[in-house]
Formats: sequence, structure tokens, C-alpha cells
Amino acid sequence: MTERGDLGDYAHGQFAVDYETRVDHAALRADRVERVRSTMSEAGLDALLVWKDENVRFLSGLRAQIIQGKSALLNGCLLTAAGDMVLFLSGGEVDRARNVMTWIDEIHAIPIMEARGLIAGAFDNVIAPVFHKLDLDSARLGLDELAFAQIDEFGRVLPEVNLADGDAVMQRVRLVKTPADIALMQEAAAIGDAVTQSAIAAVRPGVRETDVVAEAMHTLYRLGGEMAHVATPFVASGEHMSPPNRFASDKIIREGDLVFIDIGAQYNGHYADVGRTVICGSPSRRQQEIYTAVYYALHAGVAAMKPGATNDDVAEAVTVRGRDRGFGDNFFSLFIGHGVGMGSNEPPYIGEALPGADTVVLTEGMTMAVEPLIWVPDVRGGGGVRLEDTITVGPGGGIPLTRTAFDDRLLLD
Repeated sequence: MTERGDLGDYAHGQFAVDYETRVDHAALRADRVERVRSTMSEAGLDALLVWKDENVRFLSGLRAQIIQGKSALLNGCLLTAAGDMVLFLSGGEVDRARNVMTWIDEIHAIPIMEARGLIAGAFDNVIAPVFHKLDLDSARLGLDELAFAQIDEFGRVLPEVNLADGDAVMQRVRLVKTPADIALMQEAAAIGDAVTQSAIAAVRPGVRETDVVAEAMHTLYRLGGEMAHVATPFVASGEHMSPPNRFASDKIIREGDLVFIDIGAQYNGHYADVGRTVICGSPSRRQQEIYTAVYYALHAGVAAMKPGATNDDVAEAVTVRGRDRGFGDNFFSLFIGHGVGMGSNEPPYIGEALPGADTVVLTEGMTMAVEPLIWVPDVRGGGGVRLEDTITVGPGGGIPLTRTAFDDRLLLD
């Protein structure tokens, strides 16, 4: 069966239908495993053991319950160079996974990998026996994220295993998206746009920031979204954007407030990140000046996302537009863009000013969220504006996956 030529060009629909070809999830999983195995070979790894939600999902397709703050301690996926895959799952996931994940041959129950004694028990009775059976006693093993106690247990029960960086392998494979990945991100974007539109529609004097979140999250779940882009949905109004207050609060939205909405959506493991600032009522001239600067900065960044350009080129395009309009010193003290895909926020970064930031050459199929934020103090109703879209690198520049309309009342030109 051939892949349809327009796969990923738009959101085709979420359902399994008999009248057209959509994403073939079995083929997608198989392709991912083969690409990871190839990259493991290049990195000299005999096996890979991942615990981060997005890496486990990418390799195995596992959708699991997430306990806030403990996600990398719940479920693991082992992949060998030969292609063997084993899941180590929190006990509450095992029965369901064995029933519905028919493509996985071996699944074991483990505890939450936090209590020292339980970790030791898991290594003695589950993890070490699996390594022995798969002849990995002296393997070079790539890891992504785990508790320090787990490192100790490798030294105790599998002392000949050579631990290495496995997250770099996963980041490399996940960097450029396939058409199927983009198709799933298009569905996430369609949900994220609807979520954002519901939030915008809820903005009026007398509602709280949390009321806006409630309307948005209803839409997220109604349309089949899995979760928001962030665990703490970001709605900030008025002076809460100067500087940004990055979670929704009990603050009451008032006439003349700028209101920023950043909730997004996850669908089938893929994220879309979208943010919009709108005005409650009528804007001031200063608010319009700030919004207009951010609007053109965002569009300059999108246009700069061409194959062969770098993330630094995109950052420069964004900041130049801000400087040209007099706001060069008012950008938020955070990167102005980040990778997005099966991770809600992943490398590479645009405009990361902290030491060690990588310069990355853009290639077609990379996906990033571009999110310039400028804030100015002492503006009545708030002087902070962020606008954000999820963008894929296309042959002639960035192609937005998210489409939520901008607020024309805030645009000067």
C-alpha cells in the first residue's frame, strides 16, 4: 500500500474510516523502531532503556496514566539492537497493555521507581533477569532519564553493563518528522486551535482566568485531546503579563486587559503549541504598539524557517523586528522558540541565551513552536504580548500547522 501524497498537508480527520487512507499506526511504529535501531548502531549501543514519557510513547505506542511529577519513574521501554522490545510498566498499566497492545511480546510489572527498596526488588526480580535472558549482561546501554537509585542498582546487579547517553539517540531520531508524524500533529493543531478559540470566546469582563481555562479544557476533551501542552494551562490577564504569570489564577479579567492564552493540545502522543493574546474590550495605543511588534516578529521568524537556515537565523529575524519597533530590550528572558512533536517542549531551541545552546541547521520536516514575547511594565491593562504557532520547516519557509486568528483590534498596520 502506498502512502497518500497529501498526508500531513492538513488535518484529515481523527476516525478510522473505510473510504480513505490515513495514518497507518502499525507502519509508523515499525518505522520508528527501525530508525532508532539504526541510530543506536551508529552510536555503538547494544540496547536502549528509556523512561521519559515521550520516548516510551515514540518507541512502543504506550499511552499511560501520568502521575504529576513522577512521569519518568513509572514506565520503561527496553529495545535491543536485535529488535527485541520489553515494557516495564507500573502495575496499574499491565493488564490493559497486555490486552490491547498486541504488538508487544513481553510486559513486566514494576513499582513506581522511587522507594529504594522497591527499586532494588525490581532490579533483582524483573530487570536483571530480562537483561540476562537477552544476553545484555555486558551491553553498552543507552539511558535517557532515571532516578539515581537506579544507577546504583545497575552497579550492584549488572556491574558489567556500560551506561551511555540514550536520550541523544532519541532526540536525533525524533528531530525530523515523517509525513505521518506531521499528519498527527495537524490533528493536534486542529484541536489546539479549537481549544484556543473556546478560550478566546470566554474572555469578557467579570470572568476569572480559571474560568477561561475551564471552557478551553472542556473543548480539549470533547474533541479527543489527551492533555494540554502544559500541565498548568497558561492564561494570564492584564498586569499578569507584565511580567508573565505563567499559570491561570483567580484574577478577574477587566475591561482593557490583554489576555494571553497558551494551552495547546496533545493528540495520539503528538503536541501542537499555540498561543494568542487578545484584548478584553478596547485596547490602548501602547498595547497596540506592543502587539504589532510581536505579530511582525512572529511572522519574520516563520519566514526565516527555510532549509539551510539555522535556529540562530530565526532568532535574529524575530529580534530584529522587535528592535525595529523599539522593543529590543523588552523580550522575555526565555528562548523564543522550541522544538515540538512527541515532546511538548524539546530541542532545538530558538534564541536560547544561556550558555551551551546549540546552533542547528534546519531541514525540511523539523517542527518548532515560535513564541516571541515582549512585555513592558506600567501599562494599564497589561503590556505583555506573546503570539505562538507550531511551524514545520517547508521548502520555502515555515508552514504554520496552527491557524487561530489574530486579534485585528490590536494590530496597527
